[in-house]
Amino acid sequence: MTHVNRALTPNVLQPHDLDPNWRWEGRLPAWGHTSVDFERRVDHDRLRRYRLSRTREALKSSDCGTLLLFDVNNIRYVSATKIGEWERDKMCRFCLLTGDDAPYVWDFGSAAVHHKKYADWLVPDHCRAGVVGMRGTIPPSFGLMKKYAEEIAGLIEDAGMKGMPVGVDYAETAMFHALKEAGLNVVDGQQIMLSAREIKNWDEIQLLTQAASMVDGVYHMIYEELKPGIRENDIVAMSNKMLYEMGSDDVEAINAIAGERCNPHPHNFTDRYFRPGDQAFFDILQSYQGYRTCYYRTFNIGRSTPVQVDAYVKARDWLDAAIQAIKPGVTTDQVAKLWPTAESLGFPDELAAFGLQFGHGLGLALHERPIISRAVSLDNPMEIQTGMVFALETYCPADDGYSAARIEEEVVVTDTGCEVISLFPAEELPIANRY
Repeated sequence: MTHVNRALTPNVLQPHDLDPNWRWEGRLPAWGHTSVDFERRVDHDRLRRYRLSRTREALKSSDCGTLLLFDVNNIRYVSATKIGEWERDKMCRFCLLTGDDAPYVWDFGSAAVHHKKYADWLVPDHCRAGVVGMRGTIPPSFGLMKKYAEEIAGLIEDAGMKGMPVGVDYAETAMFHALKEAGLNVVDGQQIMLSAREIKNWDEIQLLTQAASMVDGVYHMIYEELKPGIRENDIVAMSNKMLYEMGSDDVEAINAIAGERCNPHPHNFTDRYFRPGDQAFFDILQSYQGYRTCYYRTFNIGRSTPVQVDAYVKARDWLDAAIQAIKPGVTTDQVAKLWPTAESLGFPDELAAFGLQFGHGLGLALHERPIISRAVSLDNPMEIQTGMVFALETYCPADDGYSAARIEEEVVVTDTGCEVISLFPAEELPIANRY
């Protein structure tokens, strides 16, 4: 007889399910990639229970009776299933959570059979094969959207939630029409999911810390490799290789930007060679067990000029002011006000400078709550809470007209302040291969 662990499927929340299990007793650990019997590391069963419980609580606090999820981050958060990064933009999987019922997951072909066999925290008959539009490559006229919209409506009715709004994070336009034609009142479900994902438990914080520790190592490699004759794309290639060897499951992107390309910030990389005296900055976006990094560092190659150092000092000061301000109860507008205005940096308005002086939550997605920006937070502040994890990033153009400094730190909000988990040294401008 097959044993099924119902860890994710209780009809009644247990008191411990929402307990984040924080232990602020010292520096956050960065574990290895394996489980051992002599140290308690990530507890994946606890992680799965916590995420589903957070979602159920957020759903109960909303006007919705059901969540229908197409966002792969939300599907993973609720069901703890993932079939590879190739799925991210395919619109080929979906998940239904109705009240206190166990989640249903419609999976890409044989993945449903795989989950029945290996994901023993799911109810087997809730693991179903199914696909809708795959970004329109399966035309709505084929009828799959209609078929699954009606199946979903039936499950919602069986759960006693008929007539209640259905929160959908995002879907293909034709799928929205099919859901409405099936009699469902579709509303925005992404805000419910973002609310659920705001506060990380101990296991999520450990995974985020582990992800950051991997980037620490990559930056040490970059520091050693930065020299004339090396190109931006060489650093991107070496970083990808190192991260995957360290256990990354997705290197989402790496920005590598040097010299005259630093100002304005282009958010990309090219085949430009590094040259003596270049200011260069990098951003490493990758994930470990789904949990992401966003982690900038700036270097100079061989030597620096006074205006480059000045730009770095200003960016560092703005960042340190924000870190110093972070603690539970502070609101995001208070942090955003510590940063320079867009106009003072030569931009016409805050939207034109969006993302340069910036804070954003980190988790299964690169951008979660809270968002901290002068463009958003001054009029829509949000309270910072214990257990949030986010990145703070600043940017300062140099007075030479082309150099710029970009620094970012990842922080965990504790009971009394915050702990920085991005540890590659950045208190002063690092000079790689100094002449």
